[in-house]
Formats: sequence, C-alpha cells, structure tokens
Amino acid sequence: MTDTPAPHTVQETDAEALRERALAALLTARERTALLTDSVDDHELTAQHSPLMSPLVWDLAHIGNQEELWLLRAVGGREAMRPEIDGLYDAFEHSRASRPSLPLLAPAEARTYAADVRGRALDILGGAPLHGGGRPLERAGFAFGMVAQHEQQHDETMLITHQLRSGPAVLSAPEPPEPTGTVPLPAEVLVPGGPFTMGTSTEPWALDNERPAHRREVDAFNIDTAPVTCGAYQAFIEDGGYTDARWWAPEGWAMVREHDLTAPLFWHRDAGQWLRRRFGVTEPVRADEPVLHVSWYEADAYARWAGRRLPTEPEWEKAARHDPGSGRSLRYPWGDEDPTPERANLGQRHLRPAAAGAYAAGRSPAGAGQMVGDVWEWTSSDFLPYPGFAAFPYREYSEVFFGPGHKVLRGGSFAVDPVACRGTFRNWDLPVRRQIFSGFRTARDA
Repeated sequence: MTDTPAPHTVQETDAEALRERALAALLTARERTALLTDSVDDHELTAQHSPLMSPLVWDLAHIGNQEELWLLRAVGGREAMRPEIDGLYDAFEHSRASRPSLPLLAPAEARTYAADVRGRALDILGGAPLHGGGRPLERAGFAFGMVAQHEQQHDETMLITHQLRSGPAVLSAPEPPEPTGTVPLPAEVLVPGGPFTMGTSTEPWALDNERPAHRREVDAFNIDTAPVTCGAYQAFIEDGGYTDARWWAPEGWAMVREHDLTAPLFWHRDAGQWLRRRFGVTEPVRADEPVLHVSWYEADAYARWAGRRLPTEPEWEKAARHDPGSGRSLRYPWGDEDPTPERANLGQRHLRPAAAGAYAAGRSPAGAGQMVGDVWEWTSSDFLPYPGFAAFPYREYSEVFFGPGHKVLRGGSFAVDPVACRGTFRNWDLPVRRQIFSGFRTARDA
C-alpha cells in the first residue's frame, strides 16, 4: 500500500507558500459568507426559515466564534474576546430549532465581531510557524485550513437556508456548461476488483475522518457513469415508486407514508408537468440534470426499483481515485492537480448541477464522471472510522457521529468549495435528510 505525496500537494516545506494558500482560503470563504448574508435584510438574517436550519445570523457569528477559538486562542494564545458568547454558538449545546430563542448577536454586531476576529487571525497567520515540526495544529497551516473549511461548510449550510426560504430570488449565477462531444457515454463503467489505497496520510488539510491511508480490497463492480438524472428518477415516480412498499427500507416507507411523499423535495406537479422551486425561482424539472434533494431512503428505493444498489463507500472511492496504470490513488478523479472550472462544478460558481455527462476533463481513470462537484452522492455505508483513526483536534468533529445512524455521502456538490472537497473527503448525514444538495449514482456486482 502506498500513499505517495502528490506532486501538487502542499507539504510541510515552504512557509510562505503555505501562508499564501491559507490566506487565499480564508479570504475566499469570507467573500462567500458576505455574499450569502449581505443579500438579505436584517429581518431575513434573524428569521428561522426552517426548523431544520439555524437563522443565518447564528451561522455568521458561529463562524467568527470558531475562528476565535482555534486561531486566536489555540494557535495565537490570545485572551478570549467574548467568552460569554461561547455557549450561544456551541453547535452541540443548542439544537438548530432552539437557536432563534437565544440572545444572539444582532446582525451588525455579528458582522463586527466576525470582522474583528478575522483581522486578528490574519495577524497571527503572518507570524505563525507553518512548516517543519511544532504542534500538529500548526503544522502545514492545518488550523487555518480547518477554519477555512469550517466556514465554507457553513456557507453551504447557509446556501441550503437560502433554498428553504420563501420569497423572491436574491442569488444569481451563470448556467453550468453543457456536455461536449457527440459520442454517447456508456451507462456504466466496470471497476476491476483488487486492492487500492483508501483515505490519506499525506494531504495536509485532510480532516481526521479521512485518515489514515489504508488498504482496501474491493470485488469487481459496475457503477453509473454519471449521477442518476431527474428524467430517470421521474420514471421511478411514474411507475409508482412512492406507492410500492417493495422498494423501501421499513423506516423509509414509514417516512413516505407519514409525510405523504410523492417526489424529491421542492418538486410539484402542475398541468401534467413536473416543476421545482430553486432559490426563489419556479422552473420545469430538467430531465438531463442529476436529481437533487433526495434522502438516502429515496436513493436506496430507486436503486432497488432499478435492479441495482447504492455503491459502498470503498467502491465509490475506488471508482473515483484509483489509477490502475500506476496503482496509485489520486487526489481527485482527474489526477493530483487542484480543481478548475473545466474539471468540476464547485464553489457556488453555478447554482445548480450541470447536465449528466458534463466535465469530460474531470472523469476518473475508470471513466466515471462528475464524481467531484454537482451533487453529494449517497453511499450504502454507515459513517464509521477508518482503521487507526485518531480524533483530531476534537472529538465532536467526527467521532461522536460514528455508527449506524448516519450514512456517508461522497463527492461534494456545486455548493462545496474546493478547499472542502477532495477525493478523500467524507460527508455524512441522517438518512431522512432531503434539504441537503444530495443525489446519488447506482452500482451492481460485476
């Protein structure tokens, strides 16, 4: 087994390069946070648009508070700026549904606090020892990368809140590119059996649940070339998929009946046509676009109906990363180079997935496309630690979620920033979740 450092991976070498990378990641995240919070008025910032989500103003101050905790206090050794608010913005102390009743910072105060923290954090970044030995939290700028990823993850959460809010559209973005080429892609690709390296021990900003690199054996299997499309999912609906208990796990069937589900979240039928609401705009469902806003139970039911199954997490990662020519596991499906707009739909550059078959330059060695960006993809696997897992820098990031209650999603969506998306990145959620930017692809034994 090898986890060879990729040629473009930032290693513990050039402190100035690490500083520039960390600075760029922090600034990019803050620009996006500003876009998502400045696009609505104070009333909408403090409102709770769904009991599933926090008020946007909570996310804004939470971002600042986490940055203070990890960069100012843990790395910089500074005194607490606002110790009295730590509990208000502890995600484990208060449920999302209860957060509107807390004495939260008002929008102007939250912005001032986050900006003040950021100014001091950049001062610390300017003098922090980022390479060589030292504390693991500082090595290769990990703490700064962790904080940038945390902010981008909350930016995705805030984008979900924007999707759940009612009222006119306040966000806009250009359309994603159309697929190129005239040769139809095969419906599925074969991934040969055998060992591969899963996870990483060398990616400097990888989070604890991605580590360590380890050997996995996977039998040969076939996997969809692209995520399941809305058109394919409509066939499941029209064939009575939501009215036939045969396709559903018992808990999923109970969910369907309790909530009278008939289609993905945000879909409705009008005059014989499927429509959906997307960031304040109602539009026809696009048949060639990956289906979005489906729960694990819906993905699993579709796969059963289609005579297939969801891929396991190791299968998904092997299809995305393994290069049979070199025997290496790549950083990304296309290789070791960082994402570009030609390779993947990331970073809220667009506000929707691209059509199935787009981003030919981003396909994996196995021939699977769109395995990074566009939609998070449900796998059949529970969220569990890798062999040799060690919680770092705190148990609450991953360890407390391990077990059969959460299912793994892989690949990232159009709402994920590249700093928080890699071939090894693992997401997880409850199998009932539909508001997230989730889709799926199916697999079958070879």
